[in-house]
Amino acid sequence: MPSLLDPIRLGALDARNRVLMAPLTRARATRDHVPTALMVDYYAQRASAGLIIAEATGISPQGLGWPYAPGIWNPEQVEAWRPITAAVHAAGGLIVSQLWHMGRVVHPSLPGRGQPVSSSATTMPGLARTYEGKAPHVEARAMTEDDIRAVLDDYRRAARHAREAGFDGVQIHAANGYLIDQFLRDNANFRTDRYGGSIENRIRLLREVATAVADIVGPDRVSVRLSPNEERQGVNDSDPEPLFEAAAAALSEIGVAFLEVREPGFEGTNGKAERPPVAPRMRAAFRGAFVLNSDYDGAKGQAALDAGEADAISFGRPFIANPDLPRRIADGLPLAADDTETWYVGGARGYADYPPAA
Repeated sequence: MPSLLDPIRLGALDARNRVLMAPLTRARATRDHVPTALMVDYYAQRASAGLIIAEATGISPQGLGWPYAPGIWNPEQVEAWRPITAAVHAAGGLIVSQLWHMGRVVHPSLPGRGQPVSSSATTMPGLARTYEGKAPHVEARAMTEDDIRAVLDDYRRAARHAREAGFDGVQIHAANGYLIDQFLRDNANFRTDRYGGSIENRIRLLREVATAVADIVGPDRVSVRLSPNEERQGVNDSDPEPLFEAAAAALSEIGVAFLEVREPGFEGTNGKAERPPVAPRMRAAFRGAFVLNSDYDGAKGQAALDAGEADAISFGRPFIANPDLPRRIADGLPLAADDTETWYVGGARGYADYPPAA
């Protein structure tokens, strides 16, 4: 069985190890969602990852509802991403852009947003992050087929921009209760048209987005993130096993390079998962590389590879305080702890100031 430190082919990309950096929202862009110089240092420091999956990045103002998160819908944003990708490449790394539409999670108080959109007229529970603080979510408007066509165009534009910005590929964020997940799972999708009801209909948007993006950058430079085995931001499904097996099979047909599956175990940082992992059925249905995420350390990650459960592991929180995570895993060095108070506060503190191991 391979080691976490062995190279791996991910579609068109030759990753030097199987320690991938998972996407991590850190809120260090400008109020206009333009990447900053501070992000150059942050990503370059972590270029020893086999592949960096950059933080979730908005494909449009309509789809981005997180203050100070980056976007990739306009030329200024594209230009600001270029030194980031160049710095990663100069350090010998690879980096892909994670394309993000938040759907009903977007709050209308953010400039230019308007009423959020989703698969159906539903409201996310809890409070939204806004520039003025926390605020109740509002009911989303059910998307028309014209809306869906417009969003597909937004994904195509974002994929073109990612290529222009120097990214090595893209990942489609279809997890964690955001727009595509709101179409996939049956407690958020009550449509009666060809995007709702049956599993085949509910995976249609995912299939169409993946096809649209693959047409721009090539399927071998596309990956998808899914989160099948628990409620995320109020989104869940009554029978996820056949749903996500079908989703994996559809993405395999399209030929995407890899799937990244976020499945917390029964004692994860986000609490106990509601059901056993769906990933084994997804892995059997998918021909590309299979990546697992959530609450892994080096030992658990290697055990997953040894058991044939995954081809690589993506690490999120461990990369926050350990920019040289592959080396620490290789040498059995202790991991530094991250400061949760600095996750989203802006500035270098708790972001670009974690040192490598001595």
